[in-house]
Amino acid sequence: MADTTHIPDEANTRLAIAEQMIAHYNAQDADSYVALMTDDACEAGYRGAVLREGKEGTRTGLKAMFAEFPENRAEILKGYELGEFVALHERVFRSATAEPFEVMSIYSFEGDKVSRVEFVR
Repeated sequence: MADTTHIPDEANTRLAIAEQMIAHYNAQDADSYVALMTDDACEAGYRGAVLREGKEGTRTGLKAMFAEFPENRAEILKGYELGEFVALHERVFRSATAEPFEVMSIYSFEGDKVSRVEFVR
């Protein structure tokens, strides 16, 4: 019998998509970041208030944050994928002189697009 185990294309796994989002975030490319999201996606505190509503609200919010913190970047410490979810443990640097902080970002997917990102800090 032939082995019918499906091995996902590494470039298209949900973990790889979330990692792409962080690469776009680090490049301060809000347009490419939100291109990986559903139209009604949002970013929110974990189980809490929505911080950025919809693809356009996320784009606008990110552009404002990048203007305020032009050296902003995130470093992925560890990533996990389970079903429709990805969790990234990140260290975020607002500037070269600011104290970094850690965050757990939980990405919810609908197909190959992110529908919600929640931040645990």
